[in-house]
Amino acid sequence: MKKLLLLVILVVLVKLDILAQNKQWTLRECCEYAVAHNISIKQTDNQRRKQELSLSTARNSRLPDLSASIGENFSFGRGLTAENTYSNTNTSSTSFSLGTSVPLFTGFQIPNTIKLNQLNLEAATMDLEKAKNDICVQVAQAYVQILYDMEICDVARRQITIDSLQVHRLQVMLDNGKASQAELSQQLATLAQSRLTATQADNQLQLDILALTQLLELPSPEGFTIFRPSPDSQLSTLNAQLISPDLIYQEALTARPEVAAEQLRLQGTENSIKIAQSALYPSLSFSAGLGTNYYKTSGFEADGFGTQLKNNFSQYLGLNLQIPIFNRFSTRNNIRSARIDRETQELQLDNVKKTLYKEIQQVYYNAIAAQEKWKSSEQAMLAAQDAFTLMQAKYENGKANLTEFNEAKMNYLKSESNLVQAQYEYIYQSRLLDFYRGRELNF
Repeated sequence: MKKLLLLVILVVLVKLDILAQNKQWTLRECCEYAVAHNISIKQTDNQRRKQELSLSTARNSRLPDLSASIGENFSFGRGLTAENTYSNTNTSSTSFSLGTSVPLFTGFQIPNTIKLNQLNLEAATMDLEKAKNDICVQVAQAYVQILYDMEICDVARRQITIDSLQVHRLQVMLDNGKASQAELSQQLATLAQSRLTATQADNQLQLDILALTQLLELPSPEGFTIFRPSPDSQLSTLNAQLISPDLIYQEALTARPEVAAEQLRLQGTENSIKIAQSALYPSLSFSAGLGTNYYKTSGFEADGFGTQLKNNFSQYLGLNLQIPIFNRFSTRNNIRSARIDRETQELQLDNVKKTLYKEIQQVYYNAIAAQEKWKSSEQAMLAAQDAFTLMQAKYENGKANLTEFNEAKMNYLKSESNLVQAQYEYIYQSRLLDFYRGRELNF
C-alpha cells in the first residue's frame, strides 16, 4: 500500500513538472514574476522600508524620554572631613537616578521633520513603482525580441519545407531525364543553406529566451516558453489614430511615478528650509527626575545603606529655555544651503519632465514609423506573394530557372517575416505609449 501511494505521488509530481515546463508565459505573468523576484526592486523596497523607520523615529521624537543611571565613585588621598578639617581618607559614594525630559517647543522643528520624512517615504514608494515600471519595460522588450525570433524561425522552417519539396521534385525529374545533376546539386546546396539559417535562428531564439529568464531571475531557461499572441487580434484593439505626444505627456505627468517622486522631494525641500529656520527660535523643554545617594568615609561612622537612600532621596522638576543669540552664522548658512537644495530639486524635477517628454516623443515617432512599415510590408508581402505564385508556375512549366525560383521564394518568405515583425513592433510601441499614460503594459 505504501509503495502504491509513493508511486501515485511520484506520477503526480512528474505530471506537474511537465505542465510547468509546458506553461506558456504571458507578458503579464513575466512582468509580475520579474517584479516579485528582481533583486534591484528588492533593494529599492529596502530603501522604502528604511524611510518608514525614519518617519517612525521622527514621530516618536515628541515622546518623553526616560533614562536611569547608577554610579559608584571612590576618592583617595587628602580631603575635607565632616569636621571641616583635612585628612588622608578614603571615600566611596553610590548614586541612583531616574530622569525624563519632554520637548515642549523646538521652533517647529519636530512637525517639519515629521512632514519631511512623510514626503520622503512617499517619494521612496514612487521610486519603487518606477523600478517596477523599468523592469516591466525591459521584460517587454525581451518578450518582443523573442516574438521576432519565433517569426524568423518559422520563416526558416517554411524555407526548408519548400526547398525539400524542390529537391524531391528535381530528383524525380532527374530520374526521368528531365533535369540535370547540376540543378539537383544546386537545390541541395540551397537546402543545406536553409537548414543552416534555421539552426542559426534557433540558436538566437534560445539566447534571447535565456536573456529573458535571467531577467526574471529564473534558475534555468529549460522548458520556458512564452505565449505567442496573434498580431491580428492585437491590432484590432488598437486605435488607428495615435494620440499626439503632447496629450500623452500631459497624462504622463500625473501618472508616471518618477515625476511624482521628484515633486514630493521638491515639497520636502520646503520643510528642510523650515527645519533650518527652527534654529532661529528659542527652544523649551521640561525635565523631571528622582535621585538618592549613599556615602561612606573611612574612619567615620556612616548610616546604614537603606537609611541613607531614604534620607538622601530627592526629586526635581525643571524648565529649560534656550535662546539662540549668535552661533557663528551657522544657522544662516544652513538656511541658505537648504534654499540651494530647493533650487537643485526644481532643476531635477524639470530635468525628469524633459526626459519623460523626450522618451514619449521617441516612442511616438517609433510607433509612427512602425505603422508605416506595417502598411508598406503588407503591400510588399502581397506583391511578393503574387510574384512567387507566377514564378512557381513558370518554373514548373520550364519557363524559369532554379535561381529565379529561389529568388522569388526568398523574397516572399522575407516579406512575410517583415510584415509580422512590423506588426509586433507597432503593437509594442503603441502599448508603450499607453503605458506612459498609466495603463498596464500587456499584449
